[in-house]
Amino acid sequence: MAKRLVEVFDTTLRDGLQVEGVTATVDDKLRIAEQLDLLGVHFIEGGWPGANPKDIEFFARAQHELSLTTSTLVAFGSTRRPRGRSDDDATLRNLIEANTSAVCIVAKSSEYQVVEALKTSLDEGAAMIADSVRFLHGEGRQVLVDLEHFFDGYQENPEFSLRAIEAAVVNGATHLVLCDTNGGTLPHEIGRIVADVKSHVGNDAIVGIHCHDDTGCAVANSIAAVEAGAGHVQGTLNGLGERTGNTNLSTVIPNLQLKMGYDCLPEGRIQRLTSISHHVAETLNRAVDPQAPFVGSSAFAHKAGLHVSAIVRAKDAYEHVDPESVGNGTRFVVSEMAGRATIQMKADEIGIELDGAQINEVIDDLKRLEHEGYQFEAADASLELLMRRALGSSAGGVPEFFRVESMRVITDELPGGAFSTEATVKVWVGTDGPDGDVAQRHVWTAEGNGPVNAIDSALRKAIGEALPQVAGIHLVDYKVRILDGATATGATTRVLLTATDGQRDWTTIGVSPNIIEASWRALEDSLVFGLLHHRPR
Repeated sequence: MAKRLVEVFDTTLRDGLQVEGVTATVDDKLRIAEQLDLLGVHFIEGGWPGANPKDIEFFARAQHELSLTTSTLVAFGSTRRPRGRSDDDATLRNLIEANTSAVCIVAKSSEYQVVEALKTSLDEGAAMIADSVRFLHGEGRQVLVDLEHFFDGYQENPEFSLRAIEAAVVNGATHLVLCDTNGGTLPHEIGRIVADVKSHVGNDAIVGIHCHDDTGCAVANSIAAVEAGAGHVQGTLNGLGERTGNTNLSTVIPNLQLKMGYDCLPEGRIQRLTSISHHVAETLNRAVDPQAPFVGSSAFAHKAGLHVSAIVRAKDAYEHVDPESVGNGTRFVVSEMAGRATIQMKADEIGIELDGAQINEVIDDLKRLEHEGYQFEAADASLELLMRRALGSSAGGVPEFFRVESMRVITDELPGGAFSTEATVKVWVGTDGPDGDVAQRHVWTAEGNGPVNAIDSALRKAIGEALPQVAGIHLVDYKVRILDGATATGATTRVLLTATDGQRDWTTIGVSPNIIEASWRALEDSLVFGLLHHRPR
């Protein structure tokens, strides 16, 4: 028996950009559309042509710069104005000029919205839908209709909501998308109402669902709608959207396809879900929640020793699906709760061999350091260095690239209130190590826009001649957390520092009551890790 198809309609490029703090250039939108096509969604809603210069440019460029192989690009708009004519309505005309094969229009399907928001009659509300669909269909466009506030309207006056549906269907709409615009409907209500609509519509059009997450139920509501007969799900990648967001396609797609057997994406595409989710997140500068289901970095991360021991014996003991089925992977997080199995698996993952005594040393160091405030599940690079240092001078250990004799930071307040920061570093370094025949003592002073920047600049200058590969290592993020705020300015500080070489990112940690010392420890580990993986072969 063939799986039932559930179409995926992505509205990241419109709804997803309505969340606070998120914006995208036209180039960003074009690149995201390419990624969504690679994922294999059926429809990509590109925006509202005519609403702003950015969307006008997007649709103009899309005609020449996008070569979609799987997805259909959709222009979004609304029905004609009350008491207006479809053939001279600016919004409808812009939809035609966007030159997409499919269009999606939002229509009022709630009596309250028609009467109070549009200030018109129910007869005119239905006519606006009918005229707009007929016009767009007559222009050769596939027409999808987003029935706004449908669930609220249906519960208040089902007769008009069904009348709105009929106005769309009889005039050529292929999709009737029921929208939980306020996000306040619960799954049992969604299922009942979608079943009613499906019974009423039959096979005359595809029933779809569009949910907002104001109750935290958008994914559950979408699943309930599909179970009740919906064959089309709208949402955004990573759940972006105004207020609390839209249905998260990164969650609902694998639930429908892997858990429930529906056919949502073309064969082999769901394995791209994690990488594309993160690619889009980076483009929009809105990182994926580490604990996001399926695609988060912690979705298949295991920390407790008991869990890890079980996974060694049976991989599915604490994983509800194979992580690789969505392009993610199992990750073993090492902490003070780690047992021997966890350390051994982490060593295997890194590619080093630890004997029993070395594993015990790592466990003891972890417990001691985490008691001091370290947290290695957030600092992958510092953890690797800790484990490699247990090897001592044997193969796989950590060479001493440089040795710092001393470090000093001075901050001055200048006339006018500005501040100046200067760091001085004394370091031994050479191409054969700090104790080699050509090692020299360097003293460098550098200014920066803060103590961390000044220290980083001074250290790089001091070791750069002997270790030129340091030039390819760049700091990209710096986070500070106060661990015991009750002690006020005497509190212990945890610093997390993320660096990159352009190919991979890594994070190191430093902890101290002195924020400069904590930053220095994280910075030194960051450079050592980068040098370790970029040694001349």
